[in-house]
Formats: sequence, C-alpha cells, structure tokens
Amino acid sequence: MFHALADATRRDILTRVIRSGQSVSELARQYPMSFAAVQKHVAVLERAALVSKVRRGREQIVHGEVTALRRVALLLDAYEEVWRHRADRIADILEENDSAENQ
Repeated sequence: MFHALADATRRDILTRVIRSGQSVSELARQYPMSFAAVQKHVAVLERAALVSKVRRGREQIVHGEVTALRRVALLLDAYEEVWRHRADRIADILEENDSAENQ
C-alpha cells in the first residue's frame, strides 16, 4: 500500500475515484501522460487493493476502496503513536541529562 501511495499521481487518482468512479479513459484525459501510463498507475493501486475496476460495456470504471483506505489510516495512526511515544521518551531522557548536568 505504501508503495502505491508513494506516487503523487496515484494519490491524485485515488482521490478522484474515491469521490466518484471514473473510467480509465476519463482519468487518462486528466494527466499529461499516455493512456498506458495511467493504466499502469491504476494497476499499482489495484494490486494494493486501494481501487477496484468494474467493466461497463467497453470501459473499465475505477472505484476507490474506502475500507482499504481505513486500514491504511489505522496503520498510520498506530505508527504515529509509536513515534510520538519515542519522541516523548527522548524528550524525557534529554531533560534528565540537562537536570543532571546542571546539578
């Protein structure tokens, strides 16, 4: 998931299809790159389970997977908590060192 979200174009595609499903053709018209390049971005998002495609006639409609995004958000929240705890602990250690040096 993080690899898929690391690219700004893929994040933008995800934002667009979360709002409303769009065909790959519609998406391709919105970027200064080839249709094939946009298809590859969508494929990366699909492999990460962040989007799904549904065939409608000759078009493939891309939809954002809200449940997957919630999982990403929960994971990021957990990482944030770990790092906040570590930062707090470092601040405590530095404060202890300053107190010991000033005595």
